[in-house]
Amino acid sequence: MDPLNFSMGVVVTLVVVALLFDFMNGFHDAANSIATIVATRVLKPQHAVLWAASFNFLAYFLFHLKVAATIGKGTIDPSIVDHYVIFGALIGAIAWNLITWYYGIPSSSSHALVGGLVGAAVFKTGGFGALIASGVLKIVAFIFIAPFLGFIIGSSLMIGVSWLCRRMTQRKVDKYFRRLQLLSAAAYSLGHGGNDAQKTVGIIWLILIAAGLSTTQSDIPPWVVLSCYTAMGLGTLFGGWRIIKTMGNRITKLNQARGFCANSGGAFTLFLASAFGIPVSTTHTITGAIAGVGVTRGTRRVRWGVASNIVWAWILTIPCSALIAGIAWYIGQLVL
Repeated sequence: MDPLNFSMGVVVTLVVVALLFDFMNGFHDAANSIATIVATRVLKPQHAVLWAASFNFLAYFLFHLKVAATIGKGTIDPSIVDHYVIFGALIGAIAWNLITWYYGIPSSSSHALVGGLVGAAVFKTGGFGALIASGVLKIVAFIFIAPFLGFIIGSSLMIGVSWLCRRMTQRKVDKYFRRLQLLSAAAYSLGHGGNDAQKTVGIIWLILIAAGLSTTQSDIPPWVVLSCYTAMGLGTLFGGWRIIKTMGNRITKLNQARGFCANSGGAFTLFLASAFGIPVSTTHTITGAIAGVGVTRGTRRVRWGVASNIVWAWILTIPCSALIAGIAWYIGQLVL
């Protein structure tokens, strides 16, 4: 695509829409960061979102931009990207986020964005040739691997905590883990910011590459990174209250120790994925960790019906957001 066809007005508009998506990502996924500490009454909701938003932003100083690189140049061929593709991808992701938020379904903003990119690229080229198979397959694989890791780590931590605290009274356990849960929620919010904010960094970088304002060999401009972390932090601050009930107590009943183990399992998984540059779903990760913690009390302690509904949302996210993105790409050609 000729970079001269990308006017500065188009670039600014797409960057603003991308930051709107990032804000909605934080808004939509706020419940993932604070569900356990709200459900166990460690913090009031308004204090919990401030806690989570602060650590979302602090991730800016701690994580390398490997996830951004995967989104920016490892999902679809940057050479086919134009303003219609970016517009379609963002509208597809935003629309799916709004639909799932309205119905209180903990779906993945990350996979909605990937689905949007895939759908817009496929509709533009009329086939799958523009997709970078290694990047897309890695993301799809972690739809299943991330919650599984969260499940294993969360359940293992719960077993270890139960053994270490077996001679302590429940009151004493709650006292210790009430404080430790703040640390685990902070760690999870760091992981959330470090993985999720980078996806929008990658999208804006893709816009700049397509407009001829950057290259795949260039460093990502600092203003892009700072604005994305700020937008996500603000989104988290406003919170997505509809999803808190599902994540907090509908999957399994949580107390302070179980909340600590769930958040810690989710945080460890997110740190690991970010270190390898893998865009994963924070929603999938924390859901797996909560289920893993619950299953240590017996399989009947987990509401598998609720969990299965969430799994269906996981499966449908990429194809549904891809379809919406394809339609938005077509409409964009008519109106932009």
